[in-house]
Amino acid sequence: MKEKRYDIAVIGAGFAGSLTALGLDQLGYNVLLIEKEAHPRFAIGESSTPIADMILRDLAGRYDLSWLYSFSRYGSWQDHHPEVACGIKRGFSYYSHRRGRPFRTDEAHSRELLVAASVSNRQSDTNWYRPDLDAFLVSKVRETGIDYFDQTTVTSLLRTAGRWELEARREKDFQLFSSDWIIDATGSGALLHQLGIPSAGVDLRTRTSAIFSHFTGLKPWQSWLREHHISTGDYPYNPDFSALHHLLDEGWLWMLRFNNGTTSAGLVLEQYIRARLPENKQAAWKHVIGRYPSLADLFEKASVAELPGQLFSARRLQRRAQKVYGEGWVALPHTAGFVDPLHSTGIAHSLSGVERILYAFEEGGGSASSQPRSDFLATYERAVFRELRFIDLLVDGCYKTRRNFDLFTTYSMLYFTAAINYEQKRLRGLFDIENDAFLLANHPRIPALIHQCYREVQEISSRPDSEIPQEVIEKFRVRVKKEIAPFNPAGLLDPDIPNIYEHTAADLGCEK
Repeated sequence: MKEKRYDIAVIGAGFAGSLTALGLDQLGYNVLLIEKEAHPRFAIGESSTPIADMILRDLAGRYDLSWLYSFSRYGSWQDHHPEVACGIKRGFSYYSHRRGRPFRTDEAHSRELLVAASVSNRQSDTNWYRPDLDAFLVSKVRETGIDYFDQTTVTSLLRTAGRWELEARREKDFQLFSSDWIIDATGSGALLHQLGIPSAGVDLRTRTSAIFSHFTGLKPWQSWLREHHISTGDYPYNPDFSALHHLLDEGWLWMLRFNNGTTSAGLVLEQYIRARLPENKQAAWKHVIGRYPSLADLFEKASVAELPGQLFSARRLQRRAQKVYGEGWVALPHTAGFVDPLHSTGIAHSLSGVERILYAFEEGGGSASSQPRSDFLATYERAVFRELRFIDLLVDGCYKTRRNFDLFTTYSMLYFTAAINYEQKRLRGLFDIENDAFLLANHPRIPALIHQCYREVQEISSRPDSEIPQEVIEKFRVRVKKEIAPFNPAGLLDPDIPNIYEHTAADLGCEK
């Protein structure tokens, strides 16, 4: 059996793996891309953000992938690739539900929070319909001439004489490959296990499970609101054109609509609550949705989409590997660990990893960094672990406060503070890829103030919700507003209309 030799083998052909392979090819490397499944395939990790858009645009320019630019906005996406399904994502929308009661709110939006991330549908972020987008990126890989093997499983890895020897199986056939480097873009720990890298154990605070799928026939949330005479007249956008978060006693429900009639929906449940629900995922899904009349109405005529044709479940979402890089290998962030989908950090975090790994391989085999490649990758590893811990703080505090919507809206502004400041740094040309962590997780002040706010939330939420005095809630709001003031160009916690933020959007410049 003849061995095929490469400079770099990328394992995993999701969007991050394909973009990494395409960037490396542009840098002049001989690249192999291996995927264990076949496209199109079902995948979640679908909610993009302004940060993800910025990184896509930078990757398009830096690595001469001009076609990639159009995927950074809904309008340009529709102009150039309407055949690739996606959805409009104008921002983040949150609705606080009470078990056994239809959703209700008031003129002060006391149970709603809408945070705009764009100024129009055309300039909006997108929900990625991954079966289409991932398949499109693989078509670009093939078009470029990169060797691509799908339905192929890596069965053994051996490092010898400074190179990797890979054995892989496709159905009954075996292939032998050799490469200097392996980039793990699998998004799981399976390949890391083959590399001998154990899990670090789950030392993250957030503890959640999920049940999810794609659905058709799901009633739009705005239609339900109007049918029940709940005004949306002062909304900055249609909430169905956003990342919809329905906050529940058990956790929350995401809804992401695509322009092909499909909606991604998933229950994210605190793990101790999931343990009390029926073991069967279909029964658990129906049990939770049935507790909330408004959600039951939405799903009354909905059915699981043909792709994937079933519900999926994950017992524990949180994971973290012990290492992110080693001799001749490096992993993307989503392979290294994951926290939770609450703040839609997954796509942007993965792209930030693509950006940093490609940077490490610039200059034809030497790092573009002022540091040796090994030093840069060591910095990258420390940054990824710091970023996961930072995201964990931002997420877990929201879980602790979700049953008290005033506390939740206050604490959630900490995420938006971090995101907006990261966006602004990139927009002003001040972003330093060698030193600035994702979401500014290594900022000299922002993480410290979030740690302090998290500790306060821990103390406040240790009491039953009904026993938290309103003055404590208001004091916390005032404190958070004061702490974020130096980093708050968007007027967070001080909107003209309570809980409605029309202008937090980063200006990405004029359209191309």
